[in-house]
Amino acid sequence: MRILPFEYAVRNLGRNPARLLLTVGGSALVVLLVLTATGFVNGMQAAFVTSGREANVILMGSGSEESIERSEVPMRTSGIVAASLSGLVNRAGIDAVSPEAHVAIPVKGIGGDGAMSVIRGIEPAAFLVHDEVRVVAGRPPRAGASELLAGALIARSMGFDPPAGAIGTVLEIDEEPYEIVGVHEAAGGVAEGELWTSLTDLMATSQRDTVSCVVVAMDDAEFSDLEAFAASRLDLELIAMPETDYYAKLSAFFRPIGLMVLVTAALIAIGAVLGGLNTTYAAFASRVREIGTLQTLGYSRRAIALSLVQESVLAASIGTLIACGLGTWLLDKVVVQFSMGAFGLRMNAVVMAWGLGTGLLLGAIGAILPAWRCLRLPIAESLKAGE
Repeated sequence: MRILPFEYAVRNLGRNPARLLLTVGGSALVVLLVLTATGFVNGMQAAFVTSGREANVILMGSGSEESIERSEVPMRTSGIVAASLSGLVNRAGIDAVSPEAHVAIPVKGIGGDGAMSVIRGIEPAAFLVHDEVRVVAGRPPRAGASELLAGALIARSMGFDPPAGAIGTVLEIDEEPYEIVGVHEAAGGVAEGELWTSLTDLMATSQRDTVSCVVVAMDDAEFSDLEAFAASRLDLELIAMPETDYYAKLSAFFRPIGLMVLVTAALIAIGAVLGGLNTTYAAFASRVREIGTLQTLGYSRRAIALSLVQESVLAASIGTLIACGLGTWLLDKVVVQFSMGAFGLRMNAVVMAWGLGTGLLLGAIGAILPAWRCLRLPIAESLKAGE
């Protein structure tokens, strides 16, 4: 088959700059939408996947398996666990047993009048249990000082980039001022979307006398040991759950939201493709005589169709590359707040592959049908077009 040179498709792009601009812009918008949707889902799932540790077990109130915020555990539980179980992680004589209070409460200073944020009350042992959490700026909060350790993502959501700029900011929690004294990272986990403070301070502010859970880091101990402990202490009304299982359940709970985002993006993309078909058909229809002339010169319809597809894919590729550049620059780590804290959009290689594939598909689909409609005319009719 005799093929038209690639330069022919390249030169045709510049024949109508306005139409080229519309094609490139439309492709860029569709691909940018796909990048946003896939980055949203990728970031949300990654936040849950990176949050759990295999060695950690959560002891929470019976019946509260799906939400730590609703769980209530007696304060004495952490001391009983440390005294009753052996084989737990121990550093410098301190057992890795972390009593924690998780409270979702509006915080003034985040999102205008006060966005709902997750605050975690901790003791120093929390850093033994959650060893993925690192204080990257400032210091941990002190008990009795109304101080906060802000996650890197929630600091970005407040407009601080780098997040360390949030140190010194005063937030209002239940009409009490709390000062941010440090910033922490947690390998992209949900902890980066939380505010951490002293357990006693949070309990005083929230007026509660129970903690939400006790997180235990195992060394030689087995999960069955913690299950047996929870079953034997009926007075504490506990259940034991691996931390990875808890976050896997949260991930499954929020998965329909990600699916809805992807479906919405797909529907908008389909609408954009249908609109692009009309534009491409109008562009090709104005060149029917040219197509007929090419056939008289000996080029087959398949060769002409291939050239038209090359032209469309090239224009869509330009828009796709622009969208990928904008996505990496503007969307990467954009913070999305939700009821469990916050997570960042992730523009990794997989997301970029989806964007590139979408752009190439847009270019191919947008040219095949219009090209077929224009090429089905007999050569004699094509040469008479426009007379």
